[in-house]
Amino acid sequence: MKTDVIRIGNSKGVRLPSTILKQCGIGSKVEIEVRDNEIILKPVKSPREGWQDAFQQMHEFGDDELIIPDEIDAELL
Repeated sequence: MKTDVIRIGNSKGVRLPSTILKQCGIGSKVEIEVRDNEIILKPVKSPREGWQDAFQQMHEFGDDELIIPDEIDAELL
């Protein structure tokens, strides 16, 4: 697919079809990377994206038990 580079204020930009944005999982923000003279756009993910599923999976496998007790025995200090 080819498209024109257009003027946007003092900058330039490219219009991306919404179907392509949706296919790539891009919402309102992107991460831009330049590698080997190519511009790479990546969707910005939430810092905790997928945590809920990971916690559920940990629970199902019994990997959510405490390693260190909630209370520390004062006599041992």
